[in-house]
Order: sequence, then structure tokens, then C-alpha cells
Amino acid sequence: MSHAAVTDKRPSTLRGAHLPKWFPWATAAGSLALAVGIGLAAGLHSKIQWGLIASILFVLGTYVISTKVEGKRQATDRVATSVVWVAFLLAVVPLVSLVWTTIVRGVKVLDVYFLTHSMGVVADDEVGGGINHAIIGTLQQVGIATLIGAPIGVLTAIYLVEYGRGKLAKSVTFFVDVMTGIPSIVAGLFILSIILILDMSYFGFAGSLALAILMMPVVVRSTEEMLKLVPNELREASLALGVPKWRTIIKVVVPTCIGGITTGIMLAVARIAGETAPILLLVFGADFINTNPFEGAQQALPLYIYQQYGAGGTPAYDRAWAAALVLIAIVMILNLGARGIARWKAPKAGR
Repeated sequence: MSHAAVTDKRPSTLRGAHLPKWFPWATAAGSLALAVGIGLAAGLHSKIQWGLIASILFVLGTYVISTKVEGKRQATDRVATSVVWVAFLLAVVPLVSLVWTTIVRGVKVLDVYFLTHSMGVVADDEVGGGINHAIIGTLQQVGIATLIGAPIGVLTAIYLVEYGRGKLAKSVTFFVDVMTGIPSIVAGLFILSIILILDMSYFGFAGSLALAILMMPVVVRSTEEMLKLVPNELREASLALGVPKWRTIIKVVVPTCIGGITTGIMLAVARIAGETAPILLLVFGADFINTNPFEGAQQALPLYIYQQYGAGGTPAYDRAWAAALVLIAIVMILNLGARGIARWKAPKAGR
């Protein structure tokens, strides 16, 4: 037998001990069981406390066992992975719990009648009533706010990325940063002051203006980041062919990142859809259907939820939870629709 054949059969000295693939699952199960035992022994009856203890034990157990078997370097890698998974679970579990609670408590009164009727003459402590007037108000107010805020936000981002230079661009960036952090009540008070100066009354369009103010900085920031991700080579190739810059932006830059821009707009829509303070100040709320956003008080789902929960009583609580479920469903449907449109309009990848 040749020396090469003997060398090939010799075990590699570079490969150290390695834990099996089921090690993370076994560590997680053991950490959870130990956390439950510690919790019961210490008189901790909250499952949240058990989960936090299990998370700490999982990370520590992973590090200790992996260090003993695989070495400190591999143990550090496993700990980093474990921390990522723990952070993911800590973020997802409350979200799943919230959605599950909303579904369980919201389906009690959620039916066709609830979706197609308004409160009308139904008192808050009585059974019955619906949210048709609130759905109409929310769709109109958020829709108008999107028609105002999304184009302005996208165009502002295009200016900052493609044209913005000097003091004007810096000033615009500064005010966008300031607007990103303003409370929603401030936007409502700003529009309310204008309404009072003009001696006008409550109407849905005023709420849309306040929501548009809250929406614009979110759209600007998200669109700006998406535009920066477009490679400059695409711009330079288009300009080298003699295409004007404005046409390059419309035909090359924006279609390349249309998916990210749409996602940013939908994030802004999801934020303003749940705002209550501006609606309370400017739209005031109404128990009857009002399809005209430019005249008279309107209702909206966030304000309806606030009023019903504040009214107290089982019927009002059930209506509040059902309205919250409908609001979540509307935002989810809008997000799915926007993602579908973005994927449809996105440039097709070549082979």
C-alpha cells in the first residue's frame, strides 16, 4: 500500500469534538424544565418569569457545555446564536399573545351585522350596534392622508438623495428628523389651531391632515434609505446613454427599489391607522354614518375602541375588542395588497 493511501486514511487532527445537532433543543428543554422548577420553588407563578429564567439558563447552559466540549471559540459562536434566538422569541411571543387575545375576545360579537351597522341609537351599555361608520371614517381619513403624505414624502426623499445639496437639503433633513419624533397630539393641536382660526368645525379631512403630518417623515426616511441602496452604476449607465436625470429617476431608480418604498409607505399607514389623539381632537366621533369627510363629525376605529373601552361594561368591551380585530385585519390586508402590487411592478430579474 502506498504512502498516500495510508495518509488519506489517517484521521484529521484539525477536527475537534462537536456537539450533536439536537443539542440546542435538549438544552432549551432542560432550561425550561429547570426554570419551571425554580419558579415553583421560589413561588413565582408568572409564566413570563419562567420564560425569562429559562432564557438565562439556556444561554448559560449553552456556553458552559459548549466550552467543555468544543472549546471557548465555538462556545462564543453558539452563545451569539442563542442570544439571537432568545431575542427573537422575546419579540414574537408578546406579539403572538396580543394577536391571539384580540382574536379570542374579538370574535364574540364580530359578525355581518356588526360590520354593516353603526351604533345609531344603541347606548354603550346595551347589546348590539356595529362599526360600519367607524370603518368608513378610518378608510377615508387614512386614505386621504396617504394620498397627501405619501407623494410628498417620496418626492422629498428623491430630492434629498438625487438633488439635495447645501443648506436647503440640510434644513429639510433637520426638520424631517424633528417631525419624526413629534407626538401625535402636537400634529392634532397644529391642525386644530388652524381650524379655530378659520372658525371651522369638526370634520374628517382635518384628521387626515394631522395624520398626513405624522406620515410624511416616516415615508421620507424609509424612501431615502431605499434610494441610497440603488447602485450608482445604474444611474451612470442610464445617464451615459443620454437619458435625462429626471427620466433616469422615474424609469430606473424608483422601479429598482419600489418594493422597499411601498413597504415604507405601508409602515407609515400602519402607524397612522391606530392614532387616536388627532382623531379625538379634530374628528370628534359620531354614532351615525357620515360618508362626507369634508363636513360634520366622523368616527374612526381607534377612537371607537377608545370610547367603547372607556364606557365600561361587557357589551362595550366586546365591541372594543372586535373593532381592534377589524383594525388589525384592515392593516394586514393593506400590507398584503401593497406587497402584491410592489412585486407586480418590480423589475423582473434576468437570467
